[in-house]
Formats: sequence, structure tokens, C-alpha cells
Amino acid sequence: MSRRRDHGPTTIALTGLGIVAPTGVGIEEHWASVLTGRTGVGKITRFDASGYPVRLAGQVADVDVTGLVPGRLIPQTDWWTHLALAGADAALHDAGIDPADLPEYEMAVVTASSSGGTEFGQREIERLWHDGPSHVGAYQSIAWFYAATTGQVSIRHGMRGPCGVLACEQAGGLDALGQARRLAEAGCRLVVTGGTDASLCPYGLVAQLPTGLLSTSDEIARAYLPFDVAAAGYVPGEGGAILVAEELTAARRRGVGAGYGVLLGYAAGFDPPPGSPRPPALRRTIELALARARLEPSDVDVVFADAMADVDADLVEAQAISAVFGAGRVPVTAPKTLTGRLYGGGAALDVATALLAMRDGVVPPTVGPSELAPGCDIDLVLGQPRERRVRHVVVLARGYGGFTSAVVLGRDFPTTTDGSV
Repeated sequence: MSRRRDHGPTTIALTGLGIVAPTGVGIEEHWASVLTGRTGVGKITRFDASGYPVRLAGQVADVDVTGLVPGRLIPQTDWWTHLALAGADAALHDAGIDPADLPEYEMAVVTASSSGGTEFGQREIERLWHDGPSHVGAYQSIAWFYAATTGQVSIRHGMRGPCGVLACEQAGGLDALGQARRLAEAGCRLVVTGGTDASLCPYGLVAQLPTGLLSTSDEIARAYLPFDVAAAGYVPGEGGAILVAEELTAARRRGVGAGYGVLLGYAAGFDPPPGSPRPPALRRTIELALARARLEPSDVDVVFADAMADVDADLVEAQAISAVFGAGRVPVTAPKTLTGRLYGGGAALDVATALLAMRDGVVPPTVGPSELAPGCDIDLVLGQPRERRVRHVVVLARGYGGFTSAVVLGRDFPTTTDGSV
């Protein structure tokens, strides 16, 4: 790459979205579900979950991958990679980009993954157990691997610039955006980023149970209630969103302006170990992201919460939001109650949803909670969408084990008279 920028932070514009979520495949189907409160959570149908304590999940339904993923790749890759390949195609189409028109070493791929290809791995382990090692397919060596999705997207679209994967559980989708900006600073003109995850198989579900954070409710409408007095864990889900990030000046020069919006600030932290006298990382992570965006808390129009639906974790998040923005001073929402937590895909989908909120000037509601828990002194948007001007959004994400990230999104970034930033 020869386009390295030697001055100041680079701004990236998010110019294409590819959504593959339990709430719908495609931008407008997902957005309509979010605004009308149509849930994608239901009984697990991908396998017989009757013998497991968790029986509800957000599943991506009605996707015929034969129409979205090249046939030769279907048996070589996991369902999680199928979702990302479909999302990447949709995002590039949405951005109006043909990768063949761009220098191959100026295009990069960085995605998030929390668990890799668990369903593929389970299938091959079963073959090993029942039939012996000669029946394990060669693609087991790569299809389960966390970086498999990044690699397949890179190969499919001829993107030979820097590539990578962030394995930071739910926070990974925001960390991927942070890495996308670093790659833009290093000279990449375009980065395919975001993330998907899909661990709704026995092996994948069992791996999630030891956290003790999953909801065991069988009542769809009351299974995932972040910040509520009845909060008792979250519903798992699959899917996510893939985004096209372009260096802002390059996006403007090809006539798409700032696209859906720009990344103004990003920060990441890590929580201290349990029992430490040091405070959780979330408050200072939000403050650092705002400082890097050069914004005051009063400039923010809505916060997309991480919303873990764990009593202690919800209180930490609510207190951090109140400490930064003031108690009840900024609308807070968590549309993920309609999808479940999507791990590596969850924060990426939140970013996509936040960009649509800025596009249409409406804050989507949080469906499910009805009575805030003591100490959660936040303005949680409930019931109906709330119309308002949305110029700046903060998106929060936390990953199991202590990962903490925040991004600040804006509708645009000021330009100089020559179009530079």
C-alpha cells in the first residue's frame, strides 16, 4: 500500500450494510422488525434442545444459502461463514462497489468472531467418533478457525490488503471497527468489517452454559429483560452484520459522501478481575470514546446499550451511563432483545441499527422490559419508537471475561473547502 496517511486520525465512512439477523435478512426487513417490535426469538429448531436448560434463541430463518453463497463453498465452510459471505455480498452491493475496480492491496477484511465454526466442528468430531479419522474432512483444518470468515471473504472478493479477526466475544464487533480505522490510517481505501456468529448447535450451546448468564425461560416475551426487575439472563442468537468502511475522503470522491454515517470515536478497556477494588472499565471507556470524537455528553442523542440482562452487569452499565450523561438525560435502547445476543455479530448489528436510526431520525424501542430495576436510573425507550433528531450515537458492548468497548457514530464529518477532512 502506498497511500499511508501521515497526519491525524483517519475518519471512516460506513457506506454499505449487509444484515443477516433473526429479525430479517436485509436492511429494510430488519429495520421494519425493529420498529414494529417483531421478535426473531423463538424455540430452538436447529436441533432438539428439549434436553437442555436453554430452549429459546434468535435464529436466522428462511435463508437459502444456495442462492447467496457459491455452491463449492457451502460444504467447505460453517453456517457462521455462510452468513458473513451473504452479508458481505449485500454490503458491497449496498455501497455500490465492485471490488474488481479497486486496487487489490488497498482493500482489507477484519471481522469479529467469538466461537468460530462450532457446528462444522461438531459434525467432524461426530465423524471421528463414529467412523474414525479417515472420515474427517480436510476442511475441518480451516472451517472451524476464527479467521475462516475473514479469509473466505478476502478470497471471494480479491481483497489482498491486511486481514484479521477480533475474538472479543460481544465486544468484537466494535473492536473490528476500531481496527478498520487503523487499517484506513495505514492506507487501506476500503475495509469489509463487522461480524457474524452462529453457535446454535449442541456443542456451541453447551460451551455457553458455564457462564451462567443465559436465560432459561420458556416465555418468549419475558425471556430477555435487560435493566428490568425480572432480569434473569439473555437469550443467545446467531447472525450479525457486515459493513463496508471507506476512508471518508475516498468515499466523498466517488460521490457517496459519508454514507450512512462516520466513526467519530472508539475506545476499548478491560474490566479488573472479580473482587478487585478498581472500578469497571465501562465509564472511562465511554468517556475516552467521546473525547476522541471531540464531543460532549450533551451532544449524544441516544445510547445503544450492551444490555446483558444480568442484575449486576445491568447495574454497572446503568450507573456508567448515568455517570457520563446524567441520570435519565439521554435515551437508551437495546433492540437486541428481539434477536438475542449475537456475540461476534451483536455489536456489528447494533452499529447497523444505530446508523438506520440516524438515517430516519427515530430511536427504536426496547421490547420486553416493563419495570426498571432499582439503581437503573436511565431513560430506557420502551413501547414505541421515539422520533427525534439523531446526530450522534454511542454504541456499547461488553464481552464475557471483561472486554469493554464503545464507539461514537455521527451523521457526517466537517469538510474543508477542498473536500479534505
